[in-house]
Amino acid sequence: MDLPGDLQYTREHEWIRREDDGSLVVGITEYAQDQLGDVVFVEVRPVDTLVGAGDTIAEVESTKSVAEVYSPVAGKVLTINENLMEQPELVNTDPYGEGWFAAITPDAEVDDSAWLTADEYRDLTE
Repeated sequence: MDLPGDLQYTREHEWIRREDDGSLVVGITEYAQDQLGDVVFVEVRPVDTLVGAGDTIAEVESTKSVAEVYSPVAGKVLTINENLMEQPELVNTDPYGEGWFAAITPDAEVDDSAWLTADEYRDLTE
């Protein structure tokens, strides 16, 4: 399984990338998209929505099931990946690149102590 080492991961199968501006980009892992199957619809919370840590920021529908994507922090939705509305399959074809869901601006200093490294996440999913 391909796991970029520069990302952090959650036990709920999201990945998190820290941006230079302090925002956090969130997507789902290759493992998660594989478990979902072919993604056919994505709905992401609108820009400027306030979210709590653990709140749903996106809903993903696939040919197998429906899943939620959770915010790793409390904050505000800074931007969303509009491309997913027209091309939900990007979640399957490029989960760590063009398949990202949203960027969140944290409302406090980020506590990433519960997040996993690539090696820790790999151990979780094997």
